[in-house]
Amino acid sequence: MTHALPNSFEHVRARYAERTPASRALYEGALRDLPGGETRTSTFFQPHPLFMARGEGAILFDEDGNRYLDFLGNYTSLIHGHAHPRITAAITRQLPLGSAHGACTEAQNRLASLIKSRVASVERIRFANSGTEAVMQAVRTARAWTKRHVIVKMEGGYHGSWDGVMIGVKGKDRIPPGVSRSIAEETLTIPFNDPAAARRLIEERGQEIAAVIVEPMLGSTGAIPADPEFLSTLRRGTAAAGALLIFDEIQTFRLDPGGAQAVYGVTPDLTTFAKVIGGGLPIGAWGGRADAMDLYDPRRTGFISHPGTFNGNALAMVAGAAALELLTPGEISRINALGDRLRAGLRQAATASETAVTVTGMGSMAQVHFAAGPVTDYASAAAADKQRAAALHLALINEGVFTSPTCRFAVSTPMTDDDVDQAVSGARAAFTALAPLTAA
Repeated sequence: MTHALPNSFEHVRARYAERTPASRALYEGALRDLPGGETRTSTFFQPHPLFMARGEGAILFDEDGNRYLDFLGNYTSLIHGHAHPRITAAITRQLPLGSAHGACTEAQNRLASLIKSRVASVERIRFANSGTEAVMQAVRTARAWTKRHVIVKMEGGYHGSWDGVMIGVKGKDRIPPGVSRSIAEETLTIPFNDPAAARRLIEERGQEIAAVIVEPMLGSTGAIPADPEFLSTLRRGTAAAGALLIFDEIQTFRLDPGGAQAVYGVTPDLTTFAKVIGGGLPIGAWGGRADAMDLYDPRRTGFISHPGTFNGNALAMVAGAAALELLTPGEISRINALGDRLRAGLRQAATASETAVTVTGMGSMAQVHFAAGPVTDYASAAAADKQRAAALHLALINEGVFTSPTCRFAVSTPMTDDDVDQAVSGARAAFTALAPLTAA
C-alpha cells in the first residue's frame, strides 16, 4: 500500500463532513445522553452517523436535506420501502381502535394464517417483539422438546443480542463482554459451509444437542449463501441425533414465498421470523412442527409460559398482514432479479476501477467484500479489508447511495431498474474516488 491510502480516505471523510453538518451537530448533542451517541450499534460509524429526517418509498432524506437511494432498508426489514400507502393506511385504521388490548385480536389470526399458508414447515406459530425474542423462544422450544441444553450455531452467525447466541459472532467461541461463561458452555460453534465439521460435532455430541440453529444465508457476517450440501448435512445430522434444526429466516424470508427453506428444499423443525413480517414495526415470530410448538398450549399440564406485554400487538399485526399481502410471488421474483442486476453491476463497477472485490448475496440482497475471494464463511469474510469497506461506505453516501457500514445492500419493492442502475453508477464513482486507496 502507499501513503495515498489515508489521504484518499481523508478526502472522502472531509466531503462527507461537509455534506452533513446537521447530523454532526445532532450526534454531538446525543453524546450527552446516549453512550456513544446512539442506541443501536449497527447505526454507528465514523466520523459521525447520519441522522435521517424522513423516508418516502425507496428514498431517504437526512437532516441536511441530502437525498439517498435507500439500499439498506433498515437492514432488509423495509421490503416495501418507507411509508408505503397500504401499510400506512392499515396502521392508521387501527390506531383509533387501540394499539394493544391485553387480549387476543383477529389480526393475530390473520397474520399467523398468512405465514402458515406460505411456509410448509410451519404448523403452529407464535408472535414476539423482535428477532432476538423469536430466537430465544425457538431455542427454549427445542430444549423443552428434547430435554437437552446444548445448542450449536455457526461461527459468525448472528441471531440477535440474546446471550445464548452471541457466542462466536465475532469468531470461534469468542465470548462477548458481559455474557455468562456458564451460558457460553452450552453453545458450540462450527464453521459455516463446512459439512465435515458439522458431521464430526453432531456425531461426537449429538446426545447433548437440543438444536442446531443456522441462517440459510449468513447475514450480518456478509450475505454469504449456504452451500446446499451443508444444509442437507445439518438436516440429516439433527434428525439422526434427535435434535431440532432451526432455520433463522429473519432476513431470508424475503427470498421466496416459502423462505430460503423452499429455495434449498430443506425442511427445518422450527423457523424464526422478524423484519419483513412486521411492515416496518417491531415484531418477531417462531413456528414449526406442531408437537414442539404445542408445548406452549396453556391447556396442557406443565406448558411453557410465554408472556409479553406487546406480543401480537394490533399495530404490528395489521402492518405485517398488509406487508405480506403486498409481497406477492411476482414481486419477490422481480426484486430478486433486481438483486441479480445489482450484484452484477457492483462487480462491473469494481472491475472498471481495477478494484479487487467479491460480491456475495442471494436474491434481493448483496454485500461487497474487499477480498479476492471466495467468501464462504466467517473466516474468509473477516479477512476482507474493513478499512476499505468503511471508505466505500462513506464514498457511496457521498454519491447518494445509503448502505450499511459494511456495504450491505437490500433491494425494496419501490425500486426499479433505473434505481439499481443509479446505485451502480454511484458505486462506480465511489470506487473511482477511492482508486488510490484500493490500488494494490
